[in-house]
Parts: sequence; C-alpha cells; structure tokens
Amino acid sequence: KFWELLKPYARFEGFDFLRDKKVAIDLSFWIVQQETALKTQALNPHLRLTFFRTVNLFSKFGVFPVFVLDGTPSPLKSQARMVRFFRFSGIDTSTSNVAEEGVSKERNSAFKRCVNDCVELLELLGMPVLKANGEAEALCAQLNRDGHVDACITADSDAFLFGATCVIKSLRPNSKEPFECYNMSDIEAGLGLKRKHLIAVSLLVGNDHDLNGVQGIGLDKALRLVRGFSEDEIFDKLYEIGKGHVPLFQGEIRCAGDAIPCSDESSPKAKQSHCSFCGHPGSKKAHFKSCCEYCITDSNDGCLKKSQGFKCNCSSCDKVRKDKDKKKHENWWINVCNLISKETKFPNDEIIEMYMCNNHGEFTEEGPLLEWGDPKTDLLVDFLAYHQSWKPSYIRQRMLPMLSTLYLRELARNPNKTLLVGQYEFHSIQRVKIRYGHQYYEVKWKKAISKELSCAVPVEQSNMLEEEFIEVGDEPIGLLDESIEPQIHVDGCWILTDENPELVHSAFLEEALKFRQEKELKDMKRRKTSTPRSEGSFEMSESSKPQGVQLSITEFYRTTKTPSQAKLGEDLVKQSSSPGVGSSKQKRKVSGSKLSKAVRRRLLFG
Repeated sequence: KFWELLKPYARFEGFDFLRDKKVAIDLSFWIVQQETALKTQALNPHLRLTFFRTVNLFSKFGVFPVFVLDGTPSPLKSQARMVRFFRFSGIDTSTSNVAEEGVSKERNSAFKRCVNDCVELLELLGMPVLKANGEAEALCAQLNRDGHVDACITADSDAFLFGATCVIKSLRPNSKEPFECYNMSDIEAGLGLKRKHLIAVSLLVGNDHDLNGVQGIGLDKALRLVRGFSEDEIFDKLYEIGKGHVPLFQGEIRCAGDAIPCSDESSPKAKQSHCSFCGHPGSKKAHFKSCCEYCITDSNDGCLKKSQGFKCNCSSCDKVRKDKDKKKHENWWINVCNLISKETKFPNDEIIEMYMCNNHGEFTEEGPLLEWGDPKTDLLVDFLAYHQSWKPSYIRQRMLPMLSTLYLRELARNPNKTLLVGQYEFHSIQRVKIRYGHQYYEVKWKKAISKELSCAVPVEQSNMLEEEFIEVGDEPIGLLDESIEPQIHVDGCWILTDENPELVHSAFLEEALKFRQEKELKDMKRRKTSTPRSEGSFEMSESSKPQGVQLSITEFYRTTKTPSQAKLGEDLVKQSSSPGVGSSKQKRKVSGSKLSKAVRRRLLFG
C-alpha cells in the first residue's frame, strides 16, 4: 500500500516535462510487463515492447533514456524472491532445496535470455546501458541522487529508500492525461517522513529483502511509530527496542485523533465530586439552593439539568481525560515495542546497509559513461527481421521518427548536416496538428535529386516508396502495440512526418518563422472574410467554415435538420391557419410528418 500512501502527493506533469532530460529506466520492469501480454501470442513481446517504447520516448517525449540492468541479487533478495514465487504458485515451502534450486534456475535462465536480447537491441539503437551491482532501482536512484539523471522510471517504490528524488511510476504515450511524478521533497513536506524514516517503515512492514517484517505491525502503526523520532535517531531507537529496551513514551507522537499531551499545569490530583443533576463540581444539595458558577440562569432557582452525553470541562475532568489518553498511548507504545522485541535480529543491519549504500555501480573517476549514439540501421534491420520476422521496409518506417529527431537535433548543433537518412531534404512545414492533446508540425521532406543517391535506396525501401500512400503509426494501441508518434506518410518522392515544434524551430529557424507568419495572415483573413452568424440561427456560412473539415455531431445535425424542420413547420402553420373541411386531414398529416415529438405537439395544440 506504499503507492497508495504517496498518491496524494503526486504531481501531474504534462507532455513536455521530460523533454531534453536524462531519465534512468529499470529495464527489468519493462521485461516483467511483457508477461501480461503473453496471451496475445505475440512473437518475442519483450523485444517488441522495448523497441516501440524506446522510439516513443526518444522521438515523442524527447527523452534521453539510460537503461539499467539488475546485477547479482543479494542472498536476502534471492530468498525473498523464492518465497514470493512459492506463495503465488501455491507450492508448499517445505519442499526440498533441490526443487527450489531447479525452479529458480529455470526461471532465471529464461529471464536472462530476455534481458540479453533487449540489451543487444538497445545497443543497436545507440542507447547507453548500465549494469548495477545489485538492484537496478538502486542504481537508478543513485544516478538520480547524484545528478546524473533528472528522474527514474520504475514501479518499485524501493527507489525512494535508495535515495531517488524524482520517480515516475509509468508513462502513457497515447493518452491526453498527465502522468504521475513523485518528488521526495513533496513526500517529506506532506508526510513528514525522510529517507531514513521510509527505510524504518519498510523494516517494520516488510520489503523486497524481508517479506514478513514485524508480525502485528501494519503501515498505520509503523507510520505512527517512526514519526515519534527524528531522522538522525530513528535507527538507534529501533536498535534499543529490538534489544528489549523500551524507550520513554514519546508524548509528541503525531496521529490523527491523538489527544494533546498533558502539561505540567497545577491541577487537583483527585477528581472532585460532581452534581448528579447538572454534572458540574459540587453537591446536588448545594446546587438546589443556588445555581453553581458553571450554570448561568436568569433566576436563582437552581442549576440546569445536564443533557445527554454531557462532558464536564472543569480542570479536574480535563486532567482525568488527559491521563486516560496518555495511559492509552503508553499501553499502545509498550505493546508495539513488545512486538518488535520478539523479532530476532531486528533491525537487520544488512538491509539497512544495502539501502544506505552509495555505490551501486562500477564507474570511472569521471562518473558513469552516458553517451547516446546513432542507431546502426542495417544491423538493426537484420536483428529485428530475424527475431520478429518483420519486413525491412516496416522496420525502416518505424525507425524514421527516431532518425528524424536525431537529424533535427544534430542540425541544430551543426547546420552543415544536409540530408535526412542521406536521401531527404527539408521542404516545408505543412500545418499544425494536434494529436492526443499535443501539438506537432507536419514537416514535408523531399527526396534529393542526385545521381549518386538514385541507387542508394535499399530494395526494400524502394518498394515502400512506390506505393501511393502508406500511413505508419496506426497500430492498435496496447501494452505491446504502442503506436509510434509522429506519424509518417510516404507518397512517391515525398515524406511527411510529425515533429516537435521546438526542434523544428531550432533546426530551421527561418522556415519556421515564415510558416508562423503565413499562418497568422491566413487566420486574420479568415476572420475578416467570415460572416457573423445571425441571431437564433445555427447555420454556418460556407465561407467561414473551412472545406475538408469534419463537422462535430452537434454542428452536423444543426446544419441538416434545423432548416428542414423550420420549413416544414412554416408550411404546417400556414395550412392550419387556412379554414376548410380538411383541417382534420391536415392534423393527421402533421401528426404523421417526420418531425420531433415536441414540434408536433406545439403545432397541433399551440
């Protein structure tokens, strides 16, 4: 339930939040996700998902991804993984060690094959891949904490325990909805918990290295306990409690509904006698003669009868209530400490050292090597054609968004770069497109006319270009088939791609400014030439409505049904106003006409 605890403190970031930022990605998280798609009978779903997501992140989100692999797991993690596997499989944990080793070996070998395939694919795409000493989320968190990357993408909440400062749980490329981003600063401000507090909570309720935690302590108790100590002393206090030494009751334990700790103000030690009639201090006999100081009445006839559920607020009663609350919290404190002291070797030093370690990867003195290279297109085509049985033309089309993004970035730094994939040159910006709530420029690329390039197009791509119109990127949207954006249209010697406006501006500044000015002029002319709507009319003039634009459902029915209904209504009113024997026939005609029920009622009954 840790993510549910953090949910109120998530930030909902927009589409461009990660643009031009470095992001560490837990690759094992992606590979595990492909297991949910095995029912689709897709060929090598781990490769398909990794390819599409990487191209999406690079071209659509503008991210510089860094992929991190799991290293050798600790003995505690291996043991916890086996226990979890047996629990979900319904296997008795009392089986022999030989059976356990056999199951573990078979499962790990299949997973390693998936990892090796994905690593080879990512290296061909030019992505940096790092291997952690232990957990991948630990190295992701270290890269984030040390400033080498700006965020982590992982569904493992242990990233916060390893020191991550910004964690993204998941991304939905084909959605208008913003994604959830968790910042450690927001968690500290909202929950009042820092990194060591979170580690203490994981020790109490269980974690990836110890699934059981402390028996009898859940998340609410753990939070209430750790909030009573500062970050510097939390581990020392847990050691004391684990050894059986119960620390003094922490009166400042924060919990919703807790009473304020009792102060040292002077008050009666014993509770005073109270009147059974009004409930205030004093005797009933004395209160019948004259009202007490707490009861205020117009006449001096006596006190008022106490209401149901009455609670006296005198200093004596207030003292008694505070003492009861304090005793209640002390008993709770002692019970929690007793539960902790029953655990052997609590807290586990190995788990604490693992979370607090600052060396989860092998780096040089200059830090991790993070370099993004150009994709090895030919080798990548051969790799995917062999493993996925994709046609080379299909692979090249799917790679084009990534290649065009690289081309625009390189052109912004080095204006001497001339042709996209060595064949196409920039022609113009066609229009502005909005897809999934995000803005793109539709860029038109023209095939360069050159004798040298005329024979440079591969056979597969030549066949692709011969077709009149090919639309790429409209695959079914799902876990494995995440449609590639921007879209690509191939028409003879022209290619249309959807590109990020900022990249286009940085690479082709003059052309982008010219397109923007022409667009503004067209908008001004359209506003001047458009005729205003008449009052009460739902029609739109043909001059103001651009051709080739699909009408919304309301506009369609307004422009088609309303004029015909109005004309029929006028004819019917004229017929009903003229006298004649055929009035009944006209009424029957009205009732049988193709009008709405409300219109027929108004015409027939006024």
